[in-house]
Amino acid sequence: MNGTSTTTVGRDEAAAFVLPGSALQGVGSRPFGIYVHVPFCATRCGYCDFNTYTAGELGTSASPQSWMEGLRRELDLAAQMTGAPAVDTVFVGGGTPSLLGGDGLSDVLDAVRSSFGLAKGAEVTTESNPESTSPEFFDRLLAGGFTRISLGMQSAAQHVLKVLDRTHTPGRAVAAAQEARAAGFEHVNLDLIYGTPGERDEDLDLSLDAVLSARVDHVSAYALIVEDGTALARKVRRGELPAPDDDVLASRYERIDARLADAGLTWYEVSNWASQDNGAGAGDTKSESRCRHNLGYWDGGDWWGAGPGAHSHVGGVRWWNVKHPARYADQLAAGSLPVGGSEQLTVEDVHVERVMLTARLRTGLPVAELDAAEQRAAETVVADGLLVREGEHLVLTDRGRLLADAVVRTVLR
Repeated sequence: MNGTSTTTVGRDEAAAFVLPGSALQGVGSRPFGIYVHVPFCATRCGYCDFNTYTAGELGTSASPQSWMEGLRRELDLAAQMTGAPAVDTVFVGGGTPSLLGGDGLSDVLDAVRSSFGLAKGAEVTTESNPESTSPEFFDRLLAGGFTRISLGMQSAAQHVLKVLDRTHTPGRAVAAAQEARAAGFEHVNLDLIYGTPGERDEDLDLSLDAVLSARVDHVSAYALIVEDGTALARKVRRGELPAPDDDVLASRYERIDARLADAGLTWYEVSNWASQDNGAGAGDTKSESRCRHNLGYWDGGDWWGAGPGAHSHVGGVRWWNVKHPARYADQLAAGSLPVGGSEQLTVEDVHVERVMLTARLRTGLPVAELDAAEQRAAETVVADGLLVREGEHLVLTDRGRLLADAVVRTVLR
């Protein structure tokens, strides 16, 4: 992204944040999503660098109650600014949203309904940690209007979970997925992390066996990234754990893709697989197994991110909220949007992001969006066997998915 377009705003400027009329043109005619960030966690995982806080870290400076009050105010201000388009997708992430319980999450969705309203067939997802769910929890979510559950599984191997500082037992994620299905959820996702130090091929196979036994319709799998400032990064730096190996990561990815494909789960984004009988193109959003909310991100859609540290994008303007829950709640209590910074995307920015994101999708990168030099560069990638032309789109090959970032750099050079 072109950093010259970024404008970081101070607190006084953030209080006056408004979207320009050019950004608001067409809002509501395009899909519109709401992301809600729940910043609370029971414990901190060693690999995580998300904007999350344990009760001990927050002390008395913030609480779920003050966060919820702030969230309602932010959603009301967001609706006033955007004209309250009907929301096509809602995604509650974190953090650990399931710590709010079924009633608390239903209150979150009620707040979205109150400020915006939901479009017919809206997709409503919440992330959940397996250890903070139950059959009663899933029953309450279904009754409250949620349509999709995403569970953080990471691994089915106990020693891998220990390295990641995950607290659930190896079988709990599958049990939670089965409970969600039994409650009536058609759409359930399991998240995997691969390449953790100490993970063996047989550990990954154990995890894949568990995922497939749960009969979920969506799987996400992410290579472990050692983020600066995390406990995991400190252990790697001290030599207590080895850094993830790129060749091992590639081998693991191929193993995941092959197993999921054999089970009828097809990749639609480099790190995401969904059931093939997902109604795509049939106009049946209820049976869509792909995550429509995330597709909105990858396709350059509009969304409002509510909550501490949440990012938003509407009509070529991107902004992000202040991170700390106490400051977030204080600014909203004072009647101001809690914006910490913003940027107006240039035409070049939009183009670069469009190439970066659509190249990762199974639908591929539209050739018409590339200039002559980029099309020539793309032809060299096709010749190298990393892209294939399908109609008017360029789609990553199996080998190309392993080198997706390099493909994008080559096309954009």
